[in-house]
Amino acid sequence: MRRSLAGVALAVTSMVALSFLIPLAALVMSLVKEQSVTAAEQRAAALAPVLTLTTDPSALRESVAGLDASEHLVIHLPDAPPLGTSQAPAELLRRAQQGRESISQEIPAGWTSLQPVVLPGDRVAVIENFVPEADLTRGVKASWAVMVLLAVGLVAGSVMVADRLGAKVVRSSRRLAQASRALGEGDLDARVDPMGPRELRDAGIAFNAMAHRMTELLAVERELVADLSHRLRTPLTALHLASERMAGTPESARVEAAVAELETELEAIITAARTPLAVGPMGQGLLGTDGHTSPGDAPRCEAADVVRRRTSFWAILAEQQNRPCALELTQEPTAVGLSDDDLAAVVDALIGNVFRHTASGTPFGVRVARTAQAVELVVEDSGPGIPEPDRALSRGASSGSSGLGLDIARRAADVTGGSLRIARGPRGGAHITVTLALAPPLPSERGPRASRRRPGWLRRR
Repeated sequence: MRRSLAGVALAVTSMVALSFLIPLAALVMSLVKEQSVTAAEQRAAALAPVLTLTTDPSALRESVAGLDASEHLVIHLPDAPPLGTSQAPAELLRRAQQGRESISQEIPAGWTSLQPVVLPGDRVAVIENFVPEADLTRGVKASWAVMVLLAVGLVAGSVMVADRLGAKVVRSSRRLAQASRALGEGDLDARVDPMGPRELRDAGIAFNAMAHRMTELLAVERELVADLSHRLRTPLTALHLASERMAGTPESARVEAAVAELETELEAIITAARTPLAVGPMGQGLLGTDGHTSPGDAPRCEAADVVRRRTSFWAILAEQQNRPCALELTQEPTAVGLSDDDLAAVVDALIGNVFRHTASGTPFGVRVARTAQAVELVVEDSGPGIPEPDRALSRGASSGSSGLGLDIARRAADVTGGSLRIARGPRGGAHITVTLALAPPLPSERGPRASRRRPGWLRRR
């Protein structure tokens, strides 16, 4: 934008300067020429009275020397050689003598002025005044140089002013864009200092109002979620009492474990909902001063441990529905850039889909594998599969489902720089692979010994 404004100022000012400079230069040259010719005619007119009084060559030479020191004033007497060096063509001299007319005309070497004077005896003398080309253009180049310098200064000044104005507009636009980008990346404290032209100031004020309103709405929504979750404690308490009455029965331990797990999850939901908005879920919180998550503060967890814990929870329900459940975990470190709660939500969403969309007794399996650069979480079943994988990733678009579970898994993968793939597995049903990039090593894990144990991609970081 700065270049565009400077270019416009340069083009407009240059055209304005040229529109004035060209006529003014021609006018200066015409004035200088007119002044030189007028001065020559005045000198010739001043010598005419002398000729009416005397034709003595000595007296005339003395008068000419007093009027013209450059010896361009010549007197042509009848029947006598001219007094001085003549530059006028013979034809012009003959016209002036015979026709007795004053002639002022441009000749190749400059400008000549011929003025006839009638002497006693009806004789005609001609006063010639020659103006050299140098006298006709004296001072013109200097005047042109001054005008060119003024025009250049005017153009440069206008370009500088346009550049300063453009810089102010660009600075204001860039700050508004940076604030918008920061808000889009989850920084709800992003605001802009309104500056620049009135339109950009209005845009900055509107952006701040929008960000403030959005923060308020998010806070109200999170508080509403926390309140709704808190209301679930009443039926949860009733379940506790029911499990106590079932003490001593074979199902008592299972019910009590399920209720305890449910209470833990409920507390986690309430805590997450009432967490300050600057600390968002899915690994996007705990931002440093530079707007990025530092390795020491970033959320991280061992994927294998979280998957083992959550699969054990679902295994109780699977046993009640006669669902064979296979769990396969790698023994290698599986640190990923998600919190325990975030990864647990992914596992619950994927296994929950198996229970919701397959019949009782359908086997399923959960596997955690480690590659050179990522951790792969695989959940597969022997059900009918997912007929439209792309459509299933959209909320509210999958058949018979809100699509929320797969969307949670996809967003978790995106946060770590991974991906989600849906295919038909060896069991004949859905085969969902969530790839989570490995978390960077903690400062305490770095060093010569840790570098030897880590894969090459971590050392290159």
